[in-house]
Amino acid sequence: MEDIEDLLVGSGGAPPGFRLPLNAVGVNPRKKHRNKPNKISQTNDPLTPLLPPKIPGTQTIYIKTFGCSHNQSDSEYMAGQLSAFGYAISDNPEEGDLWLINTCTVKSPSQSAMNTLITKCKSAKKPLVVAGCVPQGSRDLKELEGVSIVGVQQIDRVVEVVEETLKGHEVRLMNRKTLPGLDLPKVRKNKFVEILPINVGCLGACTYCKTKHARGHLGSYTIDSLVERVKTVIADGVKEIWLSSEDTGAYGRDIGVNLPILLNALVAELPPDGNTMLRIGMTNPPFILEHLKEIADVLRHPCVYSFLHVPVQSGSDAILTAMNREYTVSEFRTVVDTLTELVPGMQIATDIICGFPGETDEDFAQTVNLIKEYKFPQVHISQFYPRPGTPAARMKKVPSTIVKNRSRELTSVFEAFTPYIGMEGRVERIWITEVAADGIHLVGHTKGYVQVLVIGPESMLGTSAIVKITSVGRWSVFGEVIETLTQVNLKMAPEKVCNQEKCSTRFNQFDSGACSKEPEPCSCGPNSCGGQTILEECTVSSNDSWMEDRSSKNLIGWLLRKRRNHVHKKVENGLALGLRKKQDWALGGWGIVDRALLVGILVSFFIIVAVIIHLEFRTMLSK
Repeated sequence: MEDIEDLLVGSGGAPPGFRLPLNAVGVNPRKKHRNKPNKISQTNDPLTPLLPPKIPGTQTIYIKTFGCSHNQSDSEYMAGQLSAFGYAISDNPEEGDLWLINTCTVKSPSQSAMNTLITKCKSAKKPLVVAGCVPQGSRDLKELEGVSIVGVQQIDRVVEVVEETLKGHEVRLMNRKTLPGLDLPKVRKNKFVEILPINVGCLGACTYCKTKHARGHLGSYTIDSLVERVKTVIADGVKEIWLSSEDTGAYGRDIGVNLPILLNALVAELPPDGNTMLRIGMTNPPFILEHLKEIADVLRHPCVYSFLHVPVQSGSDAILTAMNREYTVSEFRTVVDTLTELVPGMQIATDIICGFPGETDEDFAQTVNLIKEYKFPQVHISQFYPRPGTPAARMKKVPSTIVKNRSRELTSVFEAFTPYIGMEGRVERIWITEVAADGIHLVGHTKGYVQVLVIGPESMLGTSAIVKITSVGRWSVFGEVIETLTQVNLKMAPEKVCNQEKCSTRFNQFDSGACSKEPEPCSCGPNSCGGQTILEECTVSSNDSWMEDRSSKNLIGWLLRKRRNHVHKKVENGLALGLRKKQDWALGGWGIVDRALLVGILVSFFIIVAVIIHLEFRTMLSK
């Protein structure tokens, strides 16, 4: 069927949270099949008895989300509206009376997963609504025939679409010129994390990108609306705010502002207790080159994570030109070098596409060398997938075997890095927001957004804590909680002269969030801190904080530390693989190495006892 536009001429649709009248929603009744009896007769004969229909708002909706954080935010908004109208939300497909699939069009595997899910839904004869970038960017897909669709800018009308779909109608709401409101009801996947979309679409025209077909040209929310949203979510108890978009760096260029202006306005609204953090989302190099110093100033703020996701995609200028990325490798280096220099503890993540059409061995070697040079702690490596309708899909492809080999080689190079090797023994402040995949550890992040796994009660979720890093792994580090910070006092920067000893244990806006063990040159004056607020010195009075572990001086202590590190490594490997089961050994149980060690100790003990008894027996006989 053709896409159905909003039928309210001259208006942007219903206000957020309100349903339009039925005649304002375009619907296409499903065709009746003679061999498939309907549960509810649709005859117009008033004398014909009807089966009682379910009351709208009493059903359960299964929601499945693919793709980026922006998609996750859209799903949370849709769940919020459905929940506000009485629908139950479930992540179990068996419980769902209707399935709502929010899709991603970036890569072929995610779209294939969507197709599989649609097939399962149709086989289960469940009503289906598809949202997200796939139907928006590819409206004529065969898999979407007979399926209701919610466009990416129509998420505020999901209730209407769901209700009509449950009645047996096919509904498609696709086009709109206004952005959905930010004040819609929302059910967050993590109640402590608000994913805040600051704009939709982008200004780029990358030759491989299908998302532009779905999200369209840049459309930015106003600074006032974003500030109001931040105030609201902070009042709701949110502890992390993630700024999300297809290109954060392009924010505001369509409305006469820019990203630094927005960031400064948002930072001004963060609570002074330091317990709510801001994370800046993915940004492409072209649109932040002119604002690097201003962005660095924001990243140094104590309530902003010193972390940025800057995709490079290739280390070859020739490939970047073919991708139409609108920057050079040198400009990407400028971004990384400048932020690393100006922001202590800065962590940068990047993306690489292996096997883009025309990529030669030399092009790929330049990419490998770039990754080796910077040793990024996070690199998202993907193979090139031709997306239908994009210019890159018509380019001559690199053989798939070569693409796979290059992806494996670069992955091996990346996984050989040890980015956190120097953190053991350090004391860091972390912000704890979720339970780890193993169900045992809590997940926190340092100011540099390094993942720290700690053991503690779930009551620590949504809090900040001082931890000592006890061991490091490839993907995260492990820590022991020294103190939970329920409230941290902030004060204005002091006079130029300050106590040297206090300086060494104070968080300031130029710190990575760690308390230094050794005294460092004092630089707490107004000239260095810019008169900004700084965190009061951290109170780490526990003797465990700085004392040497006495057990390190004996064999038992050494064995215990080796066992702890072994367990930590197993836990991290399990988390990296996405394991969801609780592991008994992580609670202090015994693995193969532990059992072997125990058996060896017991055997040695019995041998020693036997030798002593034998010697005593011989002594008695000699007498």
